[in-house]
Amino acid sequence: MAKAPVIAVVGSASMDLTCYADVLPQAGQTLYGNLFTTGFGGKGANQAVMAALAGANVYMVGSVGNDLFGKSLQENFRNQNINSEFVKVSELPTGVAHIWVDAQGQNRILIVPGANHGFDENHAASAITSIPDLSIVIGQCEIPQSVTIAAFTVAKKRGAITILNPAPYQELSDDLLAVTDWLIPNEIEFEEFVGEAPTSETLARFRTGKNSIVTLGDKGAVLISPDGTLTSIATTSVQAIDSTGAGDCFIGSFSYSLASGSDAKSAAEFACRIAAVSVTRKGAQSSYPTTAEISTLS
Repeated sequence: MAKAPVIAVVGSASMDLTCYADVLPQAGQTLYGNLFTTGFGGKGANQAVMAALAGANVYMVGSVGNDLFGKSLQENFRNQNINSEFVKVSELPTGVAHIWVDAQGQNRILIVPGANHGFDENHAASAITSIPDLSIVIGQCEIPQSVTIAAFTVAKKRGAITILNPAPYQELSDDLLAVTDWLIPNEIEFEEFVGEAPTSETLARFRTGKNSIVTLGDKGAVLISPDGTLTSIATTSVQAIDSTGAGDCFIGSFSYSLASGSDAKSAAEFACRIAAVSVTRKGAQSSYPTTAEISTLS
């Protein structure tokens, strides 16, 4: 049997506090919701969990608070078979995400980073230096870019592939782009970068010099080569209930497939199938298919 690829995720771990309602309130308006849940989240942790469920040997590099949420997140990493020896315990409180989800499954999210800003470049670089047989390092924008740059710089020296999910959107430094192999925004982040919604014309103009994928929700995804060649990736048609964590689901499963030797198109197709399952269920990590389910979607 092939050895599981090793993936490190340098990023955020948070508790998700989610409210579901038919209609979300406008400014100054009070409405009744249908359901409130707490769950494990943070873009980094979500991507780590998905990659582990798909079959990767995953290391999480990040920070949580010395509080109930932090202890719960650490326990969840153990339960998901994720190595958390590089998750630092910070004096800052564990990060939280306040999430609203409407009847169409669309979400609005407000993040309070807390301990996700409680680790530094030296911690990240040391972790990436120490992890054996490393294939891929994943980063996002819920931690300082300087930390991701440090991790990616070491990863590149070791010959690992670096994948950046630029979410939530922020202007990316040239130093970060220089050590990024794959740039994977969603359609909202793409529009922030380009100033226009994704179309065949605007996608072709998205020339970063990197391999890129723009995820498009129920329209699938588009693979963009460094020279601007577009490859459309279809997705399964489903009835969406909650899109929270779907982008992270795509990143984690794509990374696993790519690290396992799949070409980019096949890896993106696999990731679209997995993400389509996740939007039919509530929550972020709680919506991800099990390892047994994934085996039927490969």
